[in-house]
Amino acid sequence: MNLEQVLKSKFGFRSFKAGQKEIIHDVALGNDVLALLPTGGGKSLCYQLSGYLLQGTVLIVSPLLSLMEDQVQQMKSNGEKRVVAINSFLNYQEKEKLLSSDLNIYKFIFISPEMLQVKRWIIKLQKLSVGLFVVDEAHCVSQWGHDFRTDYLKLGKVKKVLGSPPCLALTATATKTVIEDIKNYLLLTSPNEHINSIDRPNIALKVEKLKNNQEKRMRLLELLSQFPSPGMVYFSSRVKAEEIALFLEEQGLEGVAFYHAGLTADQRILIQQQFLLGQLNVICCTSAFGMGINKANVRFVIHYHQPTQLEAYVQEIGRAGRDGEKSIAVLLKSDEDSMLPHLLIEGELPESVWVTAVMNEMVEKWGTISTLTEEIWNDLALRFPNNEVQWRYLSYQITYYIEHNGPISKINLKSGVSFVINQIEKRTAAKMTKLQSFEEWTQSKACRRKAILGYFGESKVSLVENCCDNCGISLEEYVLSPSNGSRKDDKANSLSWERLLEKILVQDIHDEK
Repeated sequence: MNLEQVLKSKFGFRSFKAGQKEIIHDVALGNDVLALLPTGGGKSLCYQLSGYLLQGTVLIVSPLLSLMEDQVQQMKSNGEKRVVAINSFLNYQEKEKLLSSDLNIYKFIFISPEMLQVKRWIIKLQKLSVGLFVVDEAHCVSQWGHDFRTDYLKLGKVKKVLGSPPCLALTATATKTVIEDIKNYLLLTSPNEHINSIDRPNIALKVEKLKNNQEKRMRLLELLSQFPSPGMVYFSSRVKAEEIALFLEEQGLEGVAFYHAGLTADQRILIQQQFLLGQLNVICCTSAFGMGINKANVRFVIHYHQPTQLEAYVQEIGRAGRDGEKSIAVLLKSDEDSMLPHLLIEGELPESVWVTAVMNEMVEKWGTISTLTEEIWNDLALRFPNNEVQWRYLSYQITYYIEHNGPISKINLKSGVSFVINQIEKRTAAKMTKLQSFEEWTQSKACRRKAILGYFGESKVSLVENCCDNCGISLEEYVLSPSNGSRKDDKANSLSWERLLEKILVQDIHDEK
């Protein structure tokens, strides 16, 4: 097969990006493939072009609504009309219409892991001939599956129910441990692996230490006034993302919006499209925004809050500079926020007291539990309020215990409770270890890029100009200028007298020649 010819006819490109052709070739042969391409490396093309080479439907498991909507809209704008997303953006009538229609009319179907646990959708999808099962952003299997999105851990079983089609697992960042998790939970026995470097040499790395949050706020305003747009600012708090966005607007910064999972579906779609179309300069967002968003010219990513692990940080800064042009990632650190990552980790999983109370009540009222029915959960949820994420986590752990140890009764209740609490403690400890590694990275005086590559099992093989603050970079390289973009703000575009003089002298020399 001539892959370049298909690439040209379907996408208008003359050549592949590094790593794409080899991945597509293996997928087209019907192999299971695990592929790591850096952010901006063209992962979506790998399953789209492969889909045209294979018979049957391409089912793409995608983690975020914004990512699904972006991919669907891009494919439609490129002429592919046989594409649909099955997610919570659909209202009741739209879901019922799809359930009653023939899904064979769609070549590409995007769906969330949670939807793949809904019996009605599984029955519907079983009627299809699935030619390729794609797990996009596959690191989520490991990073999210063990706590707040346990349905990721069930994808291997879903794949078997759908006839065990060839699987393509795609990610931009994965340690060796994450790669093993992906293979284990997706039931990939001998996948062909294409592991490319995660390095993005065009992104400079900088960590700034600040005394307090007031200083951090003013430093953010200063940076946003200097850096060419567009850019993204990441927060660990929805409230803080909104608060800072309002503060920036009050200070006269134009084109600022906030984005998080608490917004309505319509609000999220609107903000995403405005950003993609260049109608917004800065997005103050949580981790709910950015994954897979195809915007090539993001010039900076600033972290107002430190993520809890290096994997998440690398994912988020990778949204800058997808066009290959110079970009910068700045992490702002304040002692006042030092406990925030710890609190986030501790709040992600259920407390042991709550787990013990729920499981005791479950057995006390319902007797021996061999399966978790909807009736049981509805009853318990009324009397033990908690968020949906923690209920899903508890459900997964109890179901796992029952599958491996038999029904839970008064006889083995203590053993079941201990199992769940032990899982929580192990997972929390693993996250704290990752946080400690990230903390050490922020405090280190060594090359930041080399340390990141080492964390992911790579070596730094070449010198990078404007590598990181420890190697020596100048922010002057990244501030607004006629050559790297401008904002409609005379003050921001004004040149210092030194640079203005330099510009005049250079022009005089040019004129003399």
